[in-house]
Amino acid sequence: MDHLIDDSPAAASERQPVALPVRVDSQALFEGQRELIIQHRGEEYRLRITRHDKLILTK
Repeated sequence: MDHLIDDSPAAASERQPVALPVRVDSQALFEGQRELIIQHRGEEYRLRITRHDKLILTK
């Protein structure tokens, strides 16, 4: 099977570095609360911590 990926050193030097996603601690987001509202493109989403300490995002 032919692969179309160029793994040559020249191709590697031309690749752009991948930006890592921003990491935010949930305690900093929630500030002692169990629920917060996220506004995104005019819509509101609710992010909450469950009684089992999991996160749920709902629209």
